[in-house]
Amino acid sequence: MATFNKFNSFVENVAEGVHNLGSNTLKVMLTNTAPVATNSVKADLTEISAGNGYSAGGNTLTISSSAQTSGTYKLVLADTVFTASGGSIGPFRYAVLWNDTPTSPADPLIGWYDYGSAVTLATTETFTVDFDATNGVLTIA
Repeated sequence: MATFNKFNSFVENVAEGVHNLGSNTLKVMLTNTAPVATNSVKADLTEISAGNGYSAGGNTLTISSSAQTSGTYKLVLADTVFTASGGSIGPFRYAVLWNDTPTSPADPLIGWYDYGSAVTLATTETFTVDFDATNGVLTIA
């Protein structure tokens, strides 16, 4: 399973009220260019080309839960699936979580997963971004 890495700006954006992780539109996009912790907005990254089942900006995510218990907040997202149709998707190595709702800054980044090597999906193949349903995508304590 790929490990979640946060972008540095995410911490400041949470403190300054940019994200409402319980109701904003969160997305995951694919890239084959390594993100770095100092990236802050979607425009800092090079997304793979749209087409063949991949939409520009990636998939919109479903928030399973967004809540705190005993002072620890946990965000749980439903898994999302990319399916190649009519041609290939990729190559990509990274799945990047970003927020499509805020306007200032526009499209702030949250974090990314590194899958270790490039993946290319042939027609009808699928790729699942498997979010941790037990521990959540992230916790804030």
